[in-house]
Amino acid sequence: MREFYVYLKLQQFNSDTDLQVDTIPLRANSVSISTDKTIPDFSVPFSGLTTGESTTLALDLGMSSKRVSISGFINATSLKRSHTDSESRTFTAHEIAQLIASGVDSTGLASYQAFDELVVLIPSYVGSDYEYRSGVNVLKPTSTSEADTPLIPFNFRARGGDNEKDNKNIVFASQFPDSVTATGLKGYVRSFSVDFAADTVELSFSMEFVVATVIP
Repeated sequence: MREFYVYLKLQQFNSDTDLQVDTIPLRANSVSISTDKTIPDFSVPFSGLTTGESTTLALDLGMSSKRVSISGFINATSLKRSHTDSESRTFTAHEIAQLIASGVDSTGLASYQAFDELVVLIPSYVGSDYEYRSGVNVLKPTSTSEADTPLIPFNFRARGGDNEKDNKNIVFASQFPDSVTATGLKGYVRSFSVDFAADTVELSFSMEFVVATVIP
């Protein structure tokens, strides 16, 4: 069983095998995901005169806003950075809170400070090809143990290649994740708050992450 299921990735992150390097793991008690569809609409003048019922036209332009809200706690944790030969260093909870606050305050030019990706690992039985993943009990998937159930990053993509399966009529389909190290949610941290309390070494925090393409 994994110790962490939620990670913030630094812009400097460049690893296909180790989620421990250039990331900050988060102990999340709650993860809330919100997707708001944006569809321009307008009422058709005089439409009610012919049918007795007014008509509203809506134009689906493929626009939506996506946000992830996280709450949990921070405690002393070992972190690795590629600029220090990926050697482990244990940071206090307060130091980690400071690192996150500094990263949110920084710009995208500070690649070892700024965060540009959020990973929320979820269990997954079915792969991008609509076949059961390795380790899953194909006769009764729900009987697969937690340890054997594969994990993938939560995402907004669909299974199948270009113009295939769930991506029918989609010419340039984004790759659905098939591994724990696949790309998660790209974007930025909009807000981060943390509480320093005298009666505990653990720090409670909350965070809002916005899914977006950030420039630069």
